[in-house]
Amino acid sequence: MATTPNDPTTALPGRPPVADLATWQAARDELLVREKAHTREGDALAAARRRLPMVEFDGTVEVVGSDGPVPFLDLFQGRDELVVYKHMWHDGAPHQGQCEGCTTTAWHLKDAAYLNARGVSYAVLTTGRWDEVAPYVEFMGYTQPWYSVRDLAEPVGGSMGYLTCYLRDGDRAFLTYSTTARGNETVNGSLGLLDMTPYGRGEAWEDKPAGWPEGRRSCWSWRSDADGNATWGPTSRPVPQWTRPGATPVETLGRHGHHD
Repeated sequence: MATTPNDPTTALPGRPPVADLATWQAARDELLVREKAHTREGDALAAARRRLPMVEFDGTVEVVGSDGPVPFLDLFQGRDELVVYKHMWHDGAPHQGQCEGCTTTAWHLKDAAYLNARGVSYAVLTTGRWDEVAPYVEFMGYTQPWYSVRDLAEPVGGSMGYLTCYLRDGDRAFLTYSTTARGNETVNGSLGLLDMTPYGRGEAWEDKPAGWPEGRRSCWSWRSDADGNATWGPTSRPVPQWTRPGATPVETLGRHGHHD
C-alpha cells in the first residue's frame, strides 16, 4: 500500500495531502517501481512493432503538395523511413472549423530535425483539396510538408486521424505501422506533461480523488470563440491557438477567399 498521509489538520481541500519530504520520497519511490514497469512494457511493445509484417503498395501513386503532384516516394526525401500524420478535413469549413484533435496533433510536431537525424522523414496527409489546404497550412504556420491524398485508397489515403509509418527499399514502398485515437498521443508532449501534474488533463474521464476539480468533457483541446466563450462548431477553434501571435479574428476567420 502506498505511503500517503491523510492528516485532516494539514489536508487542503481538492489538493494532495501534505507530508514531510521523507514521507513524500517513500511514496514517490513506490510509484517509481510501477513507472519503470510501465516503461519496460513500452519497450516490449516497441519491439513487437518492429516485428510486424509490412504491406507493399505502389509508391508511384501521386499526391498533391506545394510543388503540385508528386509520387508518394518523394515524401521520403531520400530517406528510408517516413512517419505521416493523416489529418482529417472538413470540406468548405473555415480554418477554425477544422478538426480540433488533428489540429492539436499537427501543432505539436513543427520541427522534424531529430527524426531526420535518425533517417526518418515526416509529412502530413489530408483528404482536403489542395486549394483549401494550402491557405490553411499558411494560416496555421505549419513548417512541415503537407499533401492532399484526396480520392486515394489505403494505405496512402483512406481513413484520416492516424499516425502511420512507412519503409522504402529503393523504389518499393511498404506500410509498417498505423495507430489512431489515444495512439496519437505520442506526438502530443503536452498531454504527457499534464499527466504529471496534480490535476492531470482536467478532463472528466480521469480517475481523481474526491474533491478534485470535476474536469470538462473528454477532448484533446477545448474550443471557444474569439472572445473565449466556450462553444463548438464552425465559428470555434482550439482555445490555445486563438491567442497565438498574429491570429486575430478579423484577419484569420474564414477560408481562402471567404470571410465570416
